[in-house]
Amino acid sequence: MQSPHRVVIAAFPGVELLNVTGPAEVFSVATRVAGTGRSGYTVRIATAGGEPVATASGIRLMADLTLDEVHGDVDTLLVSGAVRVDGHEVEPVLDGGTIDWLREAAPGTHRVASVCSGAHLLAAAGLLDGLSATTHWRTAARLASDHPQVTVDPDPIFIREGRLWTCAGIASGMDMALAMVTEDHGPGLALATARTMVMYVRRAGGQSQFSVPLTVPAAPGDRIDELRMWIGEHLTEDLSADALAARLHLSVRHFSRLFSRRTSTTPAAYVESVRLEAARRLLQDSSHGLPEVAALSGLGSVESLHRSFRRRLGTTPAEYRRRFR
Repeated sequence: MQSPHRVVIAAFPGVELLNVTGPAEVFSVATRVAGTGRSGYTVRIATAGGEPVATASGIRLMADLTLDEVHGDVDTLLVSGAVRVDGHEVEPVLDGGTIDWLREAAPGTHRVASVCSGAHLLAAAGLLDGLSATTHWRTAARLASDHPQVTVDPDPIFIREGRLWTCAGIASGMDMALAMVTEDHGPGLALATARTMVMYVRRAGGQSQFSVPLTVPAAPGDRIDELRMWIGEHLTEDLSADALAARLHLSVRHFSRLFSRRTSTTPAAYVESVRLEAARRLLQDSSHGLPEVAALSGLGSVESLHRSFRRRLGTTPAEYRRRFR
């Protein structure tokens, strides 16, 4: 029998509790489901001085060892994330001691991963340079701005780049851990683990299915913002760039430039996002068939509805309804 796969989760004050316990539970359940006679996982929590740490929820986590006691025989090194929240502002916490430790410990580790905003720590340690990565959609823009050498994709649930893994919001650490179980022990154990935990082995779609596209803050008296509000109330009307520009008595070229400057997207992409959001709500909250959903949301046809869901969410309208209604 092979030795258990050794997992160390680095934690520091303010971490999200599920960032740590979610992946740990997946590895633990996989070990129990595998049964005796098969190698599973050992999971240890490491903190700077081996002291307990208070999580964002106030629950304290006990540490098994100090960061300095983590040696090169670790198979998977996982760093959890923490954020400061001030109203609508979310800022990742950059724990300097953990970042310095990552620079030293990561090179000798078979697999390195982050959960949620832990990607900011990997990037600060220089481990994501030249790679694609993801993080929680609320801090993705900050990651891209602070680390232009990292290709940030805010939509996937998780991304694997060789031995480096990053994942999205808090619960996605469990999705990533299941993918690791698949890699380590095959899809059979991953499926059995998912069934035991009442989880999907792999969720359809990405982070965009959980966030509202109307994320640009409104500015009172701004004509573009007034138009955005009007668009949301008139989804079935002609919302082409020509029609919207005419509504503001502007040329199409000038209107498109103003709109893109204000919203960081094109009029066509914005309109599709708003219509798609309306379609998602209809699928979740009503019993309308797909033709009615397409018509009421302004997407027009079932074919257009399918195209938008596939392109933007990576799933189908029917699958979305089954999972989120």
